[in-house]
Amino acid sequence: MHEVSIALSLLERVIEECQGKGYSRVNSIRVDIGRASGIMPDALSFSFNAIKTDTIAADAELIINEVPLRAQCMDCQSEFASEETYIFMCPACGSITFSVISGRELDITEIEVE
Repeated sequence: MHEVSIALSLLERVIEECQGKGYSRVNSIRVDIGRASGIMPDALSFSFNAIKTDTIAADAELIINEVPLRAQCMDCQSEFASEETYIFMCPACGSITFSVISGRELDITEIEVE
């Protein structure tokens, strides 16, 4: 389960940033996770909650925003989204040549601190 190592890296990054700026408590962390990132939000949340004890983020809430998979067709130039994890073809023209615009990210977007 690679979500444990992702949660650990995320927590380390947040703690380092907050302590460097003199904050003593993290209340929440908001992240964007792309649907095609390979990260399972429930597993990440579980992992985060398991490792945050005894840190300045012990009571922090991990707020996950799932980013849909979006792409642009290289043939017809249409942009489209998918609720699935993968895109196999453009829904407008059937082309299999497209560029992924979003859906692979893992970004910390907000940290609420005291």
